[in-house]
Amino acid sequence: MSNCTVETCTVETGDGAKLNTRLFRPREAKEGNDPVVVLVHPYSVLGGCQGLLRGMATGLAEKGLQAVTFDMRGVGRSTGKASLTGFAEIKDVIAVCKWVSDNLDANRILLVGSSAGAPIAGSAVDQIEQVVGYVSLGYPFGMTASILFGRHHKAILQSPKPKLFVMGTRDGFTSVKQLKNKLSSAAGRVETHLIEGVSHFQMEGAAYDTQMVNLMLEFIVSL
Repeated sequence: MSNCTVETCTVETGDGAKLNTRLFRPREAKEGNDPVVVLVHPYSVLGGCQGLLRGMATGLAEKGLQAVTFDMRGVGRSTGKASLTGFAEIKDVIAVCKWVSDNLDANRILLVGSSAGAPIAGSAVDQIEQVVGYVSLGYPFGMTASILFGRHHKAILQSPKPKLFVMGTRDGFTSVKQLKNKLSSAAGRVETHLIEGVSHFQMEGAAYDTQMVNLMLEFIVSL
């Protein structure tokens, strides 16, 4: 039996999209003021959905934290239409974080974005007061991906909030050099964690869920 429970609910955005949302709770709550972890899934247009984050959300809950996943607009049972550039989806992230703050009595949120979810989450970080830190799992900074997501870069690079960027050294969308060049101008505290020999989609796979959870837990301790 898993050491966590999963509840499903619907969160409505400011522009009327209804988002299918899952809350992963530990069976035994930890003492202290740990942040709630809100996870943002990969690119909707290429099949990204909250199911891809289930392993990480479960792992976090089994370690005593509350974690929230959701399908962005136009994905799964969520209403609305997915956008190509991810700008409409910023409203989804803001709405879910507001729901977390209002319904879970959470004054601290860690915002985590996977792949294309990273630029979308990054654009929301400074629009949500309760967000105390940001984790990117495979941020697509590379030239081709920047055609779609380039306008998101500025928001997270200028944010003063603590940031952790996790990437495989064989990412495919972003080279290690591109990552370092981008982060050289970033404000606030910036950490990177490179996983040797791992590709973008490998890192998204279930085999790396435990490692991602442990990196998030280490980062949370530092906040």
